[in-house]
Amino acid sequence: MYAFEYVKPGSAADAVGAADEETRYLAGGQSLVQSMRLRLASASKLIDLGAIPDLAGITVEQGAVRIGAMTTHAAVAASAEVRQAIPALAELAGGIGDPMVRNMGTIGGSLANADPAACYPAGVLGLGATIQTDRREIAADDFFLGLYETALEPGELIRSVSFPVPERAAYMKFKQPASRFALVGVMVAKGPAGVRAAVTGAKSSAFRCAEIESALSKDFSVAALDNVSVPTTDINADLHASSEYRAAMIVVMARRAVAAALAR
Repeated sequence: MYAFEYVKPGSAADAVGAADEETRYLAGGQSLVQSMRLRLASASKLIDLGAIPDLAGITVEQGAVRIGAMTTHAAVAASAEVRQAIPALAELAGGIGDPMVRNMGTIGGSLANADPAACYPAGVLGLGATIQTDRREIAADDFFLGLYETALEPGELIRSVSFPVPERAAYMKFKQPASRFALVGVMVAKGPAGVRAAVTGAKSSAFRCAEIESALSKDFSVAALDNVSVPTTDINADLHASSEYRAAMIVVMARRAVAAALAR
């Protein structure tokens, strides 16, 4: 691990004030610390957000669920408010990693890291969420730019994420058994703005699947996906799965998600 300065501010304002272009914010640390330990990432300064209480918490109001950036996966999974408003989101959070990861990892940290196989990117894209930072609001459609790349500017701090409550939604993933990351994960949602289907694990970053959205917009049913296929263009291929396999699994996971959403 490379040397770095460690700062633990008591407020979001102090955290932003201490940041510069070489700074990294430390949330749950489940991805960043491991990358730094292996010297795959570096930072001149780490700003620990763990002592900032107003960055955590869950509120439900005006048809939306707002989750503070430092809220852990375990807290989202256990929240009665989230389970009532968007059960698909609670189930997504409950399926991330293992108990240690769920109790340490945070929604803000997951989104800022933008791992191509993480679950939350598909959740925010599929549900049409909005990311609130210390500077602005960023629509989920504009947030993920590429491999571990987001629209966040240097020093920009995620404060919360707002999810509109859908009419129906479900998330299904085919996980890699050891890491529990998604080989393919699909969030399907139907709401006032229409149908959205977002995929993680299949490309360099989470993305919306036009083929699935088009079919489900005409008929939100499992049968609507019977003749749908996803092109293999830019689909990941590695020792775990070929691009053809992942493309096929996108449709399989979407079918399971639609079935789960209709069964609620």
